[in-house]
Amino acid sequence: MKTFYALALAALVAGCHKEAPKPPAESLPTATVELMPVQNKTYQAMEEVLGTVRPKLHATLEAKISGRIQTMPVVFGQSVKAGDLIAQLEVGEIQAKLTQAKAMLDQAEGDFKRYENLLKGKAVTQQEFDGIQARYRVAAASVKEAETMLGYATVTAPFNGMIARKLSDVGDLATPGRPLVELEDPAGLRLEANVPEGLIGSVHLEAKRPVRVEAVTNELEGVVREIAPSADPNSRTFSVKFDLPAAPGLRSGQFGRVVLPVGETTLPRVPISAVVRRGQMEIVFVAIDNKAQLRLVKTGKRIGDEVELLSGVQAGDKVVVKGAATLIDGQPLAAQSSAAQLPLPNSGRKNST
Repeated sequence: MKTFYALALAALVAGCHKEAPKPPAESLPTATVELMPVQNKTYQAMEEVLGTVRPKLHATLEAKISGRIQTMPVVFGQSVKAGDLIAQLEVGEIQAKLTQAKAMLDQAEGDFKRYENLLKGKAVTQQEFDGIQARYRVAAASVKEAETMLGYATVTAPFNGMIARKLSDVGDLATPGRPLVELEDPAGLRLEANVPEGLIGSVHLEAKRPVRVEAVTNELEGVVREIAPSADPNSRTFSVKFDLPAAPGLRSGQFGRVVLPVGETTLPRVPISAVVRRGQMEIVFVAIDNKAQLRLVKTGKRIGDEVELLSGVQAGDKVVVKGAATLIDGQPLAAQSSAAQLPLPNSGRKNST
């Protein structure tokens, strides 16, 4: 019995603290607001594709022969010109072969001149002369070969650029296939992007597309220079290269985005001030019979000072664009005269003269 009275007392106390119901909307004061009809607007839809900034000219320099690195006067980040020394190899055995080849050439040249005079006096046969002449040509070719091999001991820059990576140093053994340095030209950069197959139809050679790089303040103009003829079978994307203009802060290896058109889109749009956010909900108020009607909406992309409405309203609905934040569903409205109050599309109204 005591338990029953305790529960009844608790219910009575809870009832005393119950929140009073809100007054009906009809009893609220009339709100003065500005209205604007919802209009369907068409715009060019865009999509960003990620890419990487890379140099147009990039070379990995290697030695064509084996040899210990004797001199390497370049450092990481150094600018070089075409023909500048990158590395000098120790190749004493090739120098010795060149000296030997030159000695044999001198001997063969002397024999050739002597036999040439003897042939004129018919002291030797044509066959003997031909053998000496062939030996002379072989000796000359041996000298040329040794000189060429000796030239490979000097590694020079093939173009103007900057040392991007230094992979060897003095004392290392240089061999064919082992990189010495990586050289790139920072003056000519491009964005390399993998474009999905659904967007490749909007990419054409010489077309200009906006490119955004975080380190660069202004938007860049990328020009399409190369398009892969076939897609990567794994990613289903096409490799596309966009030439970029010179810009402060633009460097190789940076992350960038290229903006590509994906077609035209027509959706209702309203000023951003018309959308009210309450918690996780996005709402607008539509004027129906001079009363505010709450509509839950789903917003899309923001375009300037307007926002797309993907659901909740349709073209022709008059939404509250000023004063919506304090409205209550069903509250009486008084439309304020404003330049924002535009006639509905195709309403037949004409400007007065």
